[in-house]
Amino acid sequence: MSKIRRQLSANTSSSVEPKKLTDLKDKTGNVYESIAVIAKRANQINITIKEELHNKLEEFASHTDSLEEIHENKEQIEISRAYERMPNPALLATSEFLEDKVYFRRAEDDLYS
Repeated sequence: MSKIRRQLSANTSSSVEPKKLTDLKDKTGNVYESIAVIAKRANQINITIKEELHNKLEEFASHTDSLEEIHENKEQIEISRAYERMPNPALLATSEFLEDKVYFRRAEDDLYS
């Protein structure tokens, strides 16, 4: 697991915890806008995790078509389990948003600048 993923998941619980909508609303002034920001960040995190996992599992890929050569690799299984235990990208994005670690801007702000 990369250093970034360990830092993100170190202080984030894997279980869902209720959040106050007022806390989300206070960041942007609109609950739906806050959720949109969190969703975009969750997609970014998910893409990064998926690319990282595929790169690690690519080392174990067999490029032959023989079924007899397919076998379980303990390292591959451990890597997969580590990624399965990680918090959901939406949970990571929500905690980043509430801790002011996410930068966002409104499109209409750019129009008037």
